[in-house]
Amino acid sequence: MGLRVGKLVPLVALAVVVAGGTALAAERTADRRRPPGRGSGLAFEVQSLDGSGNNRAHADWGRSGRPYSRVAPAAYADGRGAMVQGPNVRWISNRVFNDSHQNVFNDRRVSQWGFVWGQFVDHTIGLRDAPPDEQPPPGAAANIVFNPDDPLETFSNTLGMIPFNRSNAAPGGGVRQQTNLVSSYVDAWAVYGGTDARLEWLREGPVDGNLANNGPHLLLPGGYLPRRDSRGDAGAAPAMSVDGMLRGRPGTAFVAGDVRANENIGLTAVQTLFAREHNRIVDQLPAGLTAEQKFQIARRLVIAEQQYITYEQFLPAMGVRLPQYRGYRPDVDATLSNEFATVGYRAHSMIHGEIEMSSDAGRYPVAQLEAFQKQGVEVTVDGDEVELAVPLNVAYFNPDLVPAVQLGPLLQGIGGESEYRNDEQIDNQLRSVLFQIPVPGNPRCLDGAELPDCFSSVVDLGAVDVLRGRDHGIPSYNDLRRAYGLQPRRSFRAITGEPTESFPRDPALTLGKEIDDPNSLDFTALFDIEGKRISPTAEAAETAVTRATRRTALAARLKAVYGSVDKVDAFVGMVSEPHVPGTEFGELQLAIWTRQFQALRDGDRFFYRNDPGLTFIRRAYGLDFRRSLGDVIADNTDIPRADLERNVFFAPPA
Repeated sequence: MGLRVGKLVPLVALAVVVAGGTALAAERTADRRRPPGRGSGLAFEVQSLDGSGNNRAHADWGRSGRPYSRVAPAAYADGRGAMVQGPNVRWISNRVFNDSHQNVFNDRRVSQWGFVWGQFVDHTIGLRDAPPDEQPPPGAAANIVFNPDDPLETFSNTLGMIPFNRSNAAPGGGVRQQTNLVSSYVDAWAVYGGTDARLEWLREGPVDGNLANNGPHLLLPGGYLPRRDSRGDAGAAPAMSVDGMLRGRPGTAFVAGDVRANENIGLTAVQTLFAREHNRIVDQLPAGLTAEQKFQIARRLVIAEQQYITYEQFLPAMGVRLPQYRGYRPDVDATLSNEFATVGYRAHSMIHGEIEMSSDAGRYPVAQLEAFQKQGVEVTVDGDEVELAVPLNVAYFNPDLVPAVQLGPLLQGIGGESEYRNDEQIDNQLRSVLFQIPVPGNPRCLDGAELPDCFSSVVDLGAVDVLRGRDHGIPSYNDLRRAYGLQPRRSFRAITGEPTESFPRDPALTLGKEIDDPNSLDFTALFDIEGKRISPTAEAAETAVTRATRRTALAARLKAVYGSVDKVDAFVGMVSEPHVPGTEFGELQLAIWTRQFQALRDGDRFFYRNDPGLTFIRRAYGLDFRRSLGDVIADNTDIPRADLERNVFFAPPA
């Protein structure tokens, strides 16, 4: 739950985890706490930054810095913390997640806002406590063996392995647990952060340890997020995660409430959008209010808007239908579950391999278009219109692109095309070259069959997803189904919904070695959203496929990988299930999302349908949180509302 000529990325890197947790933990420890709302003079309670006190009887429920909750008991090989062993996860990835450069799009026209908004929410509610990549403590490294002789391997890796560090163990001993460094609540943490220290830096005014002399606005020089060096000393700025091309210039990273805001341009854009929205609301408030009152009213509305868009647009677009809301329930613990954070919310198959946008050709000077091309952006000028296609590898940790392409066209472009189908296939931009920098001499590495020639090392998000489940003690696929009240699957056919779990008698395959035969992944039939067959050589094969048939059944490959259905990793089994009609998910993933988002709703005292402060704000100042994502985009960019879809979570028909 996180960014195309093949499949371009959350970002719904729906749960990509990057460095920054250690610095965030230190920042939280040093926080100068103050009781919510003290001295504000507001007619409503101000919720804490870190989630504490949301539940009055259990002040730590949902608070940052606490262990994830669990739906099922942790499953470790020794009962305490040793990872369960299984097939090599890159070996699994090459046989299960490998999309063979074939795009398969969403068949309900859910737009790329599905994964971009999903990642924005993810970075509001979850961040595992992780060791630093550069100097992991003893015992943390569990690197993935890379086998260049695997017949299904097409990428080279000069490192000889895929880096992987285990999450830090939560304090306290006993069975190994993991810590969530952010608040579990949908509370716009990604915009404001969870500590006074970060928030003070983000607000206009001095950074002197006294929030009382800050202005009501968020710092937005030129309408974009502040850089780490915006206040002069990048070393004194809040910690931000950097990777890829940003590693060489960390002082230019944008600063936001969450440390991952620079991860990709889609995420950076939505972070910028809601910082602008905060300032827009401030500017509509009466001059007689104090700076703190204006700030807290704007924050309250932004939190409610994030919740409203999530529950009224995002979740319905994904096909998640919750039971009727019956009001706040103080007996519901909203703490994020390990199963949701580690398995259920990882929907990386949805992430498109590129972001495409179009605008009037006059928007960008010729020199800017040339600069785009030099860094790998595909530029097409057609009369008075220009189209930009930003491959995922160019979108990673490249915040300078956001002001260069401008916020309006970028946000409009995210809603202009369907995201990929949520299934077992993951784009090679994530499955093989995540955050990697192209080798010299190959600046235009878009996607497709030439991609392996552009990179010399491998990072595989799909493989990491599987191993992270073992790291966190997530039960096997069938045991996790049981934990969510679902019947276990007794065959591989039952997992995938296919009619067979045997390899076909096919002269193109090596008998008895089908699982290692590259031909096993061939696509034999492609279909569009109307069920019409598409020729593999047609242009529509890159842009319009919503269903595809391979030479071998997924069930047959799973059987050859695992042997027994009871040994299937939870993540692998989950993404292999057929969708429940009208949704983007199989049974297990849908159950995980439904349970967690219901808890985040029912266990949140400040949920928009429960909080009377929002009624006060509407009556006193005429400001309403009930606004669609399209409304927010139009009010904060130069894109007219009429140029956006009524519901931007659905792409226009092709």
